[in-house]
This record gives sequence, C-alpha cells and structure tokens, in this order.
Amino acid sequence: MHTHTSTLVVNRLDDCFADLRQAGRAALVTYIMAGDPDPALSLEVMAGLPAAGADIIELGMPFSDPMADGPTIQAAAGRALKAGMTLPGTLELLRQFRRQDRKTPVVLMGYYNPVYSYGPARFAADAAEAGADGVILVDLPPEEAESFVVDLAHNGLHMICLAAPTTDSRRLSVILDRAGGFLYYVSVTGVTGTVLADVEEVRSSVDRLRRMTDLPVATGFGIRTPDQAAAFARFADAVVVGSALVEVIADKGKGLGQVPTALGFVASLAEGVRLAGK
Repeated sequence: MHTHTSTLVVNRLDDCFADLRQAGRAALVTYIMAGDPDPALSLEVMAGLPAAGADIIELGMPFSDPMADGPTIQAAAGRALKAGMTLPGTLELLRQFRRQDRKTPVVLMGYYNPVYSYGPARFAADAAEAGADGVILVDLPPEEAESFVVDLAHNGLHMICLAAPTTDSRRLSVILDRAGGFLYYVSVTGVTGTVLADVEEVRSSVDRLRRMTDLPVATGFGIRTPDQAAAFARFADAVVVGSALVEVIADKGKGLGQVPTALGFVASLAEGVRLAGK
C-alpha cells in the first residue's frame, strides 16, 4: 500500500476530499477548456461551477494536438486557440477566478509540450501563484516526471496521475510513487467522451486500486448523465465529467442561454452524485 502526503503537500484538493469523506459522498469534478468558446464566456462558466455543484474544476490548457481527447475536446481546444487563448492566458483566467473563489480546488489539465516550452519550473511556480492545486499532463509518463513532480511539490502542487484498464501492477507502483491529490482512473481504453465503461468492471478496478493506494480514486471518460454519474459515485471517490459539459458550452444555438444551460447541466449531475451517497 502506497501512503501519500504527496511530498508533504497539503492543499485545497486534500481538504476537499477530507470534507467529502465526512459528508459520505463522492466529488463531482467538471472539466472545461480555458478560453472556449472565448475567454470571457469560459470565465463566466468557471465562476458559476461551484454554486452549480462542482466540487473540483479541471481547467483544460488548450493544445493543438490533444491526442488523448475525443472530437469534442479537440474541437474545444481549437476554438480556444482560435480565440487567442495561450498558456499564460489560461493562468490569467485562473487568477481572475481566484479573485472570487479561494476554496474550490482547480487542476490544470493538458499536455507536456506547452509546459516544456514555458519552462517546467517556471510553470509550477506560476501555476501555484495563479491558484492551481494540481496538474494533470496526459502525455508525460510518470517514469519521466520525477523532476517535474519535485518542481510542483516545491510550489505546493500535486501531480495527478492516470491509470488505465491496461495498467499492470508493476507500472501502477511507478505511477503511485509520483501521484498526489487523487488517482485518475481512465475507465476506458480510447479517447475521451466516446464510450462509457461498464460500471461493474470499473468498480472492480477501483477496488484493486484502493488496495494499492490511500489516494482518492476518481473515474471519468464517458460519463454523460446524472444517472451515470450516480452509478460511478456509489463506489468512486470522484466522478469526472468533461466532454458532455463541453458539448453543452459549445451549443451555439443556446445564444445568451449558453452559460445558464451549462450550469443547469452541472447542477443535474451534482444532484445525481449527491443522491448516490456512499
């Protein structure tokens, strides 16, 4: 069993999971792409997420080649880049969010290329200063992440790692040596937002992970409805919804109703998660 203080980092993520353990329920984690469809609207959605029931926010850092992401999030990254969003712009969006919300954990999610170009140590310092709590870099193998994990820990940030159905015990041990905050179990083999995993298969995988780590285990990729969110919330520590929310934000037909519709969708997911209890 790997026990974690993630290099002695304790931040909003740890506090959030401790509170939810006491409340006896899973966390709802919602993903949005920074700058999608434009910086002002994405800030408006982000600002409304906590009141709508999101416990943790994943803020996507747009990148031109998001290879782990399905068509929905690829398109969101394209819209954000077209609207002028950059990595410094993403950090500024987070700063603006933090002016009115000091409590909700925010995890920056993306790919290593922009971070490498920015400078990993500088990125860790600037992300912490902007108000991040953790970082997920989908394409940075844990075997190659040691120095970046140290950069993050120096700044009080968790490196959140992914495990998949194909991850064997030996590899999982390497992942858990680097992981902090929570473990993100990618419940399907494939890209985001395309298929939903079998609930019982995911439950047994989460049970296996729990025997190896005391980190909270989140599950995501493919959860689209309140009922699906509730089904996974009955055994996972957190349920992640990304593509389904990004689709609602992208629906231009909503016009001025875009933000309320997106937040209404989050509220329905939150209700599913809360009704599931534990």
